[in-house]
Amino acid sequence: MRLRIPTLFFSIVLSTVAASAQSSQTLTGTVSDAMCGAHHMMQGKTAAQCTRECVKQGSDFALVSGGKIYTLKGNKSQFDKFAGENVVVKGKLTGSTISVDSIRPPKT
Repeated sequence: MRLRIPTLFFSIVLSTVAASAQSSQTLTGTVSDAMCGAHHMMQGKTAAQCTRECVKQGSDFALVSGGKIYTLKGNKSQFDKFAGENVVVKGKLTGSTISVDSIRPPKT
């Protein structure tokens, strides 16, 4: 019986930590791709064009925010609309991946 209480307590603490690690976040940044990040490498292309080309070649869409690069998971057609633009993203942050709930332009 004594063993069950610490095990139950540990399970509750672990569940709480896992839930808070995946809590909903709001980040502002620029839609890019995971390969280029903030520095696009295709000569003669805009940031939006480079992002779309890299995604066609297999790179993931990404958000560049505060010097960090976050991989975006979700509706790729939504991300494509904002390629190269500043956005506000709401979603669950797990490590360096955002499971996007919503994406929109910043309010002016």
